[in-house]
Amino acid sequence: MTEQRDRPTPPAARVRVGLYGGNGHQIQGALANHPLAELAAVAALPRSALPKGLAPREYDSLDALLRDPAIELVSLCSPRRADQARDAIRCLEAGKHVYAEKPSALTEPDLDAIVAAVRRTGRQYREMGFTYLDRPYGEMRRQALGGAIGTIVQVLAQKSYPWHETRPADEDVDGGLALQVGVYAARFVEHVAGIPIASLEMVETRLGNPAPGSACRMAVSMIMRLANGGVASAVCNYLNPMRQVCWGYEIVRLFGTRGILESNADGNRARLILTGEPPRELIPSDPPTDGFTLFAESLRGGPALPLTLEQDLSPTRWVIRARAASRAGG
Repeated sequence: MTEQRDRPTPPAARVRVGLYGGNGHQIQGALANHPLAELAAVAALPRSALPKGLAPREYDSLDALLRDPAIELVSLCSPRRADQARDAIRCLEAGKHVYAEKPSALTEPDLDAIVAAVRRTGRQYREMGFTYLDRPYGEMRRQALGGAIGTIVQVLAQKSYPWHETRPADEDVDGGLALQVGVYAARFVEHVAGIPIASLEMVETRLGNPAPGSACRMAVSMIMRLANGGVASAVCNYLNPMRQVCWGYEIVRLFGTRGILESNADGNRARLILTGEPPRELIPSDPPTDGFTLFAESLRGGPALPLTLEQDLSPTRWVIRARAASRAGG
């Protein structure tokens, strides 16, 4: 007779996910055959956006979706980003965990209200886009935190998307360039280089926007002081002419006292350049891991996520703060 200890442990039930909205990088594709999560319901997301074979329950509103007791986690891509903080708090207070498209909020009081709701409800919340896990940034982070280039003195970041006529004229729809794209640059500093930002200033321009009356900014420049005494700068824009080659034309360079870590323009490769040595391409030491999978694992009793909630939201907080100061003339 087989002893009890020889029997395999049954896997934990998959996290049941509800999707709300399609304004952003909604995760329906990742749920088609996910080992830890399953798509249970949708609202404000057309059936045509779902992969073949998925037939979740459909609701006509977020409130209706939240009344479904089977839903454990809501993935938010709210139709208007200005409403997403309110939507997130409703989800948390309904007992659901939340995975939210960036930016989580458009104002700092709204961001504070999300954090307060997480603490009050005991639910988990994360912003989409675990940049520090993406290739090649995960390996760059590992090398930076391991001291491969010594003390990091300066960080340079670029994120450039193509312009297209469907860019919202109203920044309340997607957060605008600073919050929809500029958050990446702050993540490169805090999450890839691993250094907290101490201050961030921003300037923006609508120059080059071909749409009459559009409020959409076309370029943003940022300058930062870092907690270790270093400095950083970043440019973000809708001026990428190479949409067929790479949609997000991005470069990250970390300058340290022993050398440089840098990614290439299409964001797929990186290299390490040490003083007195030839450049060396970085080969990731671990298999790729996506942030949603780590989040699902943590909800099922797996390891805690690498960053705290405050660290996760810190880049968004700094960009929100800098944009508000810039527009107030401060």
